[in-house]
Amino acid sequence: MATNSGPPAGTVDRRVRRTRQAIQRALIELILDKGYDQVTVSDLIRRADVGRSTFYAHFDSKQAVLLANLDELTFLHAVPSADGPLFAFARPMFEHVHDQRDLVRALLGRRSGRAVMAHGEQVLQAVVRDELLARGVRASTRLDLVVTCVVGAFMAMLAKWVDGEISATAAELEAAFRAAVVPGVRALAAQP
Repeated sequence: MATNSGPPAGTVDRRVRRTRQAIQRALIELILDKGYDQVTVSDLIRRADVGRSTFYAHFDSKQAVLLANLDELTFLHAVPSADGPLFAFARPMFEHVHDQRDLVRALLGRRSGRAVMAHGEQVLQAVVRDELLARGVRASTRLDLVVTCVVGAFMAMLAKWVDGEISATAAELEAAFRAAVVPGVRALAAQP
């Protein structure tokens, strides 16, 4: 006679996923309420309604919860392409932000804390650099400067839009972003 030695297959994964999502959702709500810097692990535990040991079984800090939220923006992890328009990530990202406004406002808005913006900038810098390298731009100090400018422009637009300081559609934001950065990037690519 077979005995059941544990929960059905897949149940543990669902429970783990639900617990992680509850903690991540709690962080977003708390950031929107009082800002990232003011949130404590105790706040997260109370809001997510989990025990301290449960929290630490899933995350080692509130920053780990935050970075897990950012890392789930998978459209930023596409394979770079030498074909198509420059910075093809722009429109999907603006559309995703529109669809997930509360999440992104919590992660990238003015109440998120500098750690979030820094991590978001690092992820986006890798995306932009990889795309430009795939298009034949040589690794150089000039490339590093252009990547910094492109990412700075994009993140500034995104943060202001998320915080409601800019009123525009995803298409309008993409058009403004492209108008501001693509000519300079094309000039860089043309230089020896």
